Amino acid sequence: MRTVVAIAAVLALLFTASCGPKRHQYDGPEVTRIIVNKEDRKMYLLHGTEILKSYNIELGFAPEGHKQFEGDGKTPEGRYVIDRRNPNSAFYLSIGVSYPNRADVEYAKAQGEKPGGEIFIHGGRRPKDPKRPDWTAGCISVKNREMLEIYTMVRLGTVIDINP
Repeated sequence: MRTVVAIAAVLALLFTASCGPKRHQYDGPEVTRIIVNKEDRKMYLLHGTEILKSYNIELGFAPEGHKQFEGDGKTPEGRYVIDRRNPNSAFYLSIGVSYPNRADVEYAKAQGEKPGGEIFIHGGRRPKDPKRPDWTAGCISVKNREMLEIYTMVRLGTVIDINP
């Protein structure tokens, strides 16, 4: 009898899980590349050469130039990849950018500095964050509802080109 009840409970759980609303799913064209144009404060999700989505963005508090050192407030420039996902981000959701790469580390080390890290594309500001444009420590920020869309669409390993 216990076995029958256990099997019935498992089947009910599976049925309920399969019938519920599906969240965080994207079944459109694969995002093959992300382009960030810092000067224009725009980010694009592309499939090949087709722009799937575009977003207004905010950057690090010192947006001009390439990130070189921990605490410089700059957003990196160059080619990186999306290397991690954080569903429990302090900024709603976030996806990680592979900064620093080997060249970034070597340059900072040669200057006697640390390159910094923890660069993400993430949701919007929290109540305690500065109320000015370009407020992050070097990350790329979008609105929370946009971050949900980005988080759903972008996969690990996606190339991100961050242009000046």
